[in-house]
Formats: sequence, structure tokens, C-alpha cells
Amino acid sequence: MPLRIQKQHFSKISQFSKRDVNYVTQHTSLRPFYKYTPNLDAFKSVIEDKSKASIPRQLLVNILKEQYSHFDLNDTIQDNIDALLDKNTFTIITAHQPSLFTGPLYYIYKIITTINLVNALTNKYPKYKFVPVFVSGAEDHDFEEINHFHIFGKTIEWSTEESGATGTMKTDSLNDVLLQLKEFIGNNENGEYLYKLIEKTHTKNEFYGMASLEMTHELFKHLGLLVLNMNHKKLKQHFIPFIKDEILNQVSAPLVNSEIENIKQAGYKAQAPPRPINFFYMIDQIRSMITLEDDIYKVKNSEIQFSKDEMIQEIENHPERFSPNVIMRPIFQESILPNLAYVGGGGELAYWMERQPQFDHFGINFPMLVRRNSALWVNKSMKKKIDKLDLTINDTFSINDAFIKEFIKKNSKNEVSIDQESKEIQEIIQKLAQKAEKIDPTLKPFVLGNSKSIEKVLEKIGGRLMKAEKSKMETQIKQLDYIKEKLYPKNGLQERYDNFIEYYMRYGESYFEVLQNSFEPLIEEMIVIMEQ
Repeated sequence: MPLRIQKQHFSKISQFSKRDVNYVTQHTSLRPFYKYTPNLDAFKSVIEDKSKASIPRQLLVNILKEQYSHFDLNDTIQDNIDALLDKNTFTIITAHQPSLFTGPLYYIYKIITTINLVNALTNKYPKYKFVPVFVSGAEDHDFEEINHFHIFGKTIEWSTEESGATGTMKTDSLNDVLLQLKEFIGNNENGEYLYKLIEKTHTKNEFYGMASLEMTHELFKHLGLLVLNMNHKKLKQHFIPFIKDEILNQVSAPLVNSEIENIKQAGYKAQAPPRPINFFYMIDQIRSMITLEDDIYKVKNSEIQFSKDEMIQEIENHPERFSPNVIMRPIFQESILPNLAYVGGGGELAYWMERQPQFDHFGINFPMLVRRNSALWVNKSMKKKIDKLDLTINDTFSINDAFIKEFIKKNSKNEVSIDQESKEIQEIIQKLAQKAEKIDPTLKPFVLGNSKSIEKVLEKIGGRLMKAEKSKMETQIKQLDYIKEKLYPKNGLQERYDNFIEYYMRYGESYFEVLQNSFEPLIEEMIVIMEQ
């Protein structure tokens, strides 16, 4: 598959937020809100700092071995698990909710960026070992966020009557989703291979969290990616002191809120404001907020409540029932893993940047924040459409109403612009105003005032001319709209909408190989992959 790889700077792409662009370009306004400058040289300091931390390596390895007893292992995975016992082994983490069949493309992009960063670190720091880890957010209960994916412009959605943590939902409710996917795949050879993998992992496992985790494992085990479900009683037991401190003392909210105020002063919005207590209570099909009212801890939308002493006893006896929210989840991850960096999207890194004082309170080293790679895949058919309209890839990033008007002006066989005529009329009006002023000074405002009415008439004429020419160029305009919708669905980014399955159906395993070969960690550009 002949390809051409080019890059487009984040600042040239309107779909990226100001904060996202400013982080990758190292704008000074954000510098107070993270610890390490994101580059390979800075990892020397991260390694030194994390080496001082007390990490439950044996516990981590035991739990990984327990979870992997259900998966097909290879030597690379086994070596990476065993290596975590060594003090000179460190992890690079990415994480995501267990989105249906991986959900949007950025799920895949996060993983490949993480793997490539591990490879880059291995080359630069050969005396250490680095292991890529994917942490599954299987405790989340945002079902509407993970219960669908898009393929060839269509949406496949999972329905279930269950509630609570998505990872504990039963996989038998996925039968209809699997049937729909099978219809889309048809007789496609790559698709059939992928379907068998998905069917196997999602029927073998009773619960969705492990099914999703095993699917990710199967896709990336050859690259040494470890997958980890942190919803485990023994990991929560290790986390008991943090759970107690947060629930009994409500320490995170004032720390994070103070940092959010500093971020607002720097010109940015809050990303993930904290709650007074940043844990959910999780039991059966319940995952609900914990609140404190009149010295009684209550679980929202239930009859469950605890006195202070009862809450302490509950944490000690059943720590697995306490599920960290977005505020406490980074603390949980970093307290368990010998981690150096977190790889995430712009929105994720934004909420991490609200956390430094919280990390300081809990005595945990704040990791390097690494913006995952972003990519745009332009297939051969789309490339032909772009070339036919005499556009560049860079042009496609800014297809909007203003762009279409300029396109019509540039490509019309007729002169559509009335800019010259408007300029000439304005000059005439100025001359009339000067003439009127000589006759009677009070007439000048009258003349100039009427110029506004004339401007409105000119605008209408220009609009009618543009509309008429746009109608003549209907085919080209439809092609522009088609390009925009396919490359930037819903006026967003391809990576936030499309699912990898349709790409795998076209390209098979070479799809992942192309991504891995073209992705570069720690760069300031989106990677554009064009078929020739």
C-alpha cells in the first residue's frame, strides 16, 4: 500500500482547543500546572523521582498473573510482567473506559503512542526496562459513552437493562450487537478474522470489563502491551489509607479547586471540578456518589448509609466497594504502578493539570503528561476527490462557509465578487458627501447615513450572485461537503468518531503497522496518512 505521510501543526487545526495546542507547544501560561517538560531528556528526572517511591511490585505482578491466567500469553507479555519486580523497570500508562469494540479511533491511537514511547525510551535509556500498560476504566458507569461505535457512517449500539459499573455488565446482552457487526463485515477476509476475535472474547467472558480487556490484549499482545483491570480487592486494600483520607477528611476538593482557580486566572476553563467526596460506592448494580449529611455518609439513590465509625469499618472490610472517580483515579493508578508518564488526549491532560497539589498531598510523584498522537487517514478514493477539486490536505482542515465562498470565487467561470463595485460605490458616496457638505454641512450626515442602506443592498446582490453561482457549482460543493463529513465527521475529528474495524477490514494487520511506523511521540503535529 503506497502511502505518503505528512504533518499538520496542531495550531492550524481548529478542532483542537486552545489548551490542547498550548500544551503541545509548551506555552508559558500552562507551565505551572505540570511537573516535567514533555521530552525524552526530561525522563531522566522522572526516573530519578519515581525510583524513590514505594511501589507494591509483588502485589502488582501477582494480580497481573491472576488476570492473565484467563488469556493467551506469549513470551513478551510474560517477560514484561516478570520484569515489573525489578526496581529498574518502569511503566508508561494509558487508560480508557471499555468502549464497545474499542469505540473511537483514539482508543487505538493512545495505545500505539504508548508503545512507541516505550520503544523510544528503551533506545535512550538502555539500562532501564520500560513496559507499556493499558488500564481499563471498567468501574465507570457512563454507559451512554461506551455503548456504541460507528462503522461506515452507521452506528451500532448496545442496549441492556443493567446499570452500575460497565465492566460488571453481562456479555450475553451483546448478542444483537454481534449480529449487526457480522452483517457489516459480510465476507470480508480481514473482517471475518476480526469478528472471530471479537466474538470469542465477548462470549467467553461473562463480564464486559474482562471481555473488553481481553480484546485489547489480543490486538496488541505481540507488541508487549500489558492490560490491567484495577477493580481488584487486593489493589483496593493497598489503597485503603488514601480512601480513608479522602472520604473522612475530604482533602481533594479544596486542593483541586484552588488549582482550578489558578488555571482560570491563566485563561482556561475548569475541566473536571471535584466533588466533596471523590469516591463512588459500588455494590451489585449500584455505583453511586457518597455524600456527607449531618455526620452521616449516604449513598445517593439508595437507602445505604453509614456513621463515621461504620464507614471506617466498611472501608477496611470492603475496600473493593469504593470506586475512585476521575479526581481520585489518577492517584490510584500512580500509587500502584511504577509509572513515569501518562499518555492521553487533550481533554484528559487538561484534568491531570488540575491535580498537582493533590498529588503533593498524597505524597505521590506527578508523572509526565504526554499528548497522544493524533492522525487523519485519507484513503485513495478520498485523495482523488481532493485532487480533483485542486485542493491540498491542508485546505481540508478549514472547509467551512467562508472557505466555500472563496472556493466559488476562485473556481467560478464568472466574476462573483462585488468587492470592486462596492469600493467604487463607496468612493462615489464619499464624493457626494463632500459635495453636499459644501452646499449645506447638515447634508453630509444624511448622505453618509444612506450609504448604510446602499451597503445592505449590495450585500443582498452579492448574496444572490453567490447563491446563483453556488447552484451552478452544486456538484463541486457537494463534493466539498462529502470530504468534510468523511474526514471531519460532525465537524469534529475522524479519530473521535470512526472505529478501527472498517480500517482493519480494508488493510488487515498492516493498518496497525502503518500507524506504529508513522506515529512519533512528543511531537506538535497531527499525522496525515494518505494513500497514493
